Amino acid sequence: MLSVWAGIILLFGYVVGQRLFSPLSKVPGPWFTRFTSLWIKYQEFTVNRREAIHELHKEYGPVVRLGPNEVSFTSLEAIKEIYASGGSGYDKTEFYSLFKQFKTKTMFSTLPKDEHSKRKRIFAERYAMTNVMKAKPLAAIHERAMAFVNQCAEAGKKSVDVYVLLHCYAVDCVTHFMFSPGGLKSLTIQKDFEIMRELTYHQSLQKNLLEYYLPALAPYFPKILHPRASPKTNQYVQDMVAQSEVESHTLVEKLKRKDSNLELIQAAAECKDHMAAGIDTTGDGLCFLMWELSQSHNLEFQTKLYRELAAAPADASLDSLVYLDAVIKEALRCSPPIPMSLPRYVPHGGRMIDNYFISAHTIVSCQPYTVHRYHEEVFPDPDRFYPERWLEEKGAAERNRYFFSFAVGGRGCTGKNLALVEMKTLLREVYSRFQTTVAPDMTGSMEIDDQIISSRPKDQTCKLVFTPV
Repeated sequence: MLSVWAGIILLFGYVVGQRLFSPLSKVPGPWFTRFTSLWIKYQEFTVNRREAIHELHKEYGPVVRLGPNEVSFTSLEAIKEIYASGGSGYDKTEFYSLFKQFKTKTMFSTLPKDEHSKRKRIFAERYAMTNVMKAKPLAAIHERAMAFVNQCAEAGKKSVDVYVLLHCYAVDCVTHFMFSPGGLKSLTIQKDFEIMRELTYHQSLQKNLLEYYLPALAPYFPKILHPRASPKTNQYVQDMVAQSEVESHTLVEKLKRKDSNLELIQAAAECKDHMAAGIDTTGDGLCFLMWELSQSHNLEFQTKLYRELAAAPADASLDSLVYLDAVIKEALRCSPPIPMSLPRYVPHGGRMIDNYFISAHTIVSCQPYTVHRYHEEVFPDPDRFYPERWLEEKGAAERNRYFFSFAVGGRGCTGKNLALVEMKTLLREVYSRFQTTVAPDMTGSMEIDDQIISSRPKDQTCKLVFTPV
């Protein structure tokens, strides 16, 4: 019995010693993060990871230890090293395996960077601005923007829940881009609206995390612990991928070519992944943007936006609308639609990051929310929504280097160009016609409900009043 206890004590001492004298023990952070990852896991399960990490950075600085094998960074040098070194940065962690579709790996859920780059090359051309700005995809985006405008006009003096309508707009735009002529029209057709609801109105964070942390047990979980299924969406995507004739600019046309070497189920998985990502990025991003513009203390920015839009010729290019661009960038800075940490593994041999040696296979990450707020020399008064900061010449290059809403490097957001064109088109049509104000029953600030890869308003509601100008 004595030998058993001696063995236990020796084992405990060995584990503690490893934690105390590992390279990560020198990284600033709460003392308990040297020994356990339970704290950060608790923050994840209680939907508080983003805020918890942000508070740690405010207390400990630009480098923070989150657990025995995980470190968070905020510096530009760390961003470049983790996400852009060697082209695509470090390999993703198993966290991204949660985002398989139809039990099939997609570009987003591919972990090694070389495999990711190979898959991205198949369809990167479709998301290039030259393709997004072609007449047919632009016309489809404009048509859906006008459907949104019409619903706001029909509401009259009644408030409009823009959270719903903006997610309809987002799913309609992205599905047309992928499947035209088979895109959804959830703003006007009920059965299409049901697909939007299935994709948008769910709370699966804890269930996804259970599968991530307990993969061996996941197959034995009762049905109630598995993430919610999306049968209507699945059927729609598979039907669209199987259709024989599609427009030449669409994503699915490219994915189904023989030289893409993708099976139909792989093409369907990619399309469903892009569909979900397009809703989160555009729908949530626009929702927070319109909420900010509608605050009484921000109406001056709305007025400036209206003046720019009213003065612009009808055929003015979106790129010529400088203030519109500033408004969008500031909204994405304040409330990045995907505020989560973007975890990566340190490569073999370890790396020096921000003057700390980080050993191989350590999880390292940055999160847009903190990158956009920590460096007050780059973003003064960082919690304030202030579009004018993007119009100032002084410090412009540094601000753009720290803009992290779409990530950076070879694994940055593929759909960035599409998302920005959708945002600019809708805002141009709305704010050249209406002034928006917060509905009387929506007071205070918009509370954020962090999901596993998106940031939503609590209760998934955002009511605004549209007054013609």
